[in-house]
Amino acid sequence: MALALALALAVLAFMFVGSAPAVPVAAVRAAPLVQTVVVSARVASPTRVLLGSTLTGRVARFAPREGARLGAGEVVIELEDAEWDAALKQAEAALASARARLQAQQQLTLPLAAEQLVQAEANAAAAERERQRSESLFAQGFIGQARLDEVRRAAEVALAQQRSAQAQQRANASGPELLQAQLRVAEAEAARSAAQARLAQASVRAPAAATLLQRLVEPGQIVQPGTRLAELALQQPPQLVALVDEKFLGRLALGQAASVVADAYPQQPFEARIAAIAPLVDAQRGAVEVKFALPAPPPFLRDDLTVSVEIVTARRERTLVVPAEALRTPGTVQVLEDGRIAARSVQTGVRGVSEVEVLQGLQEGQWVVLGDALQPGQRARAAPEGAAKAQGTRISADGEGSPMQSMGR
Repeated sequence: MALALALALAVLAFMFVGSAPAVPVAAVRAAPLVQTVVVSARVASPTRVLLGSTLTGRVARFAPREGARLGAGEVVIELEDAEWDAALKQAEAALASARARLQAQQQLTLPLAAEQLVQAEANAAAAERERQRSESLFAQGFIGQARLDEVRRAAEVALAQQRSAQAQQRANASGPELLQAQLRVAEAEAARSAAQARLAQASVRAPAAATLLQRLVEPGQIVQPGTRLAELALQQPPQLVALVDEKFLGRLALGQAASVVADAYPQQPFEARIAAIAPLVDAQRGAVEVKFALPAPPPFLRDDLTVSVEIVTARRERTLVVPAEALRTPGTVQVLEDGRIAARSVQTGVRGVSEVEVLQGLQEGQWVVLGDALQPGQRARAAPEGAAKAQGTRISADGEGSPMQSMGR
């Protein structure tokens, strides 16, 4: 009798449990979790230079080919320079003439003025001695007043000539005439320098070691000041530039590591790190510009090459995770305990596409309900397939925020 009663109760319990709805569940488990953001980027040189013309002229020669490596100061474009070469020769001739006049002033005029001064001083001294002698003779009555007046006038004339010679010598040594000659030389030197500069501008040179990206003119073409002639990329380590959706801005930080793959070279991934995050958000695109430094850039990189960048924004070596679909309202999940549905409040952390980190509210081994929400307290049983097998997850998005497939590891 007792055995029959136990069997009946077991049958009733089985029928009761079997009548409960089956719900998909997953186990709360401890696992590694990696969160990444995948964006499209392009290769860019840190510094690009547009070479321009400062003269009006005809392009005579475009030396290198596109893609050529240029040394600092290497000629890239040459303009026809016959006119500026002639102007330089004319300026050099004018300078030679001004220097010759200055040399004549210094080597001929100055010595002649010095000789004239010596002669004038000698004449003045002789006239003064004659005046003194005549004064003595006049006092003794040997000559008359007329003779004395004549001697006095001669002495005054000689003294005036001496003063004139002294003034002339000073003028030739450091006065206006010498200054004018020196100024003419300085003016001719400046004109020659200007002519040299114009002639030098006819040869457009690379400002530093660079790569020629694009030729913008061809031989025979007339150019004017401001005309763009060529585009150069200065030889500096390349960088990557990406536009990242602004919703990921809070996950980005300087120094974060990234893995990079070029579609043209999928078997040659390389590493990068975030070097700069723009302080402003592009309002039209809703994106922020991020620049990546390349510790060891591969040789196949070319300017404007498109690459895929996977940024590691968070990593957990071991943490509690649940499938993302287990989350109901923010911070709430449903668990299956003792055959009934119960609501639990949880605190989440790193969030991926398929799994979410749980910081508080659940324990390893608990069952969380997937699929449609049920009423708390409702009886339920686990679906036959049991818990979904959880895997490490990552979140992926392109530069505009639309989902795209993440690169596998």
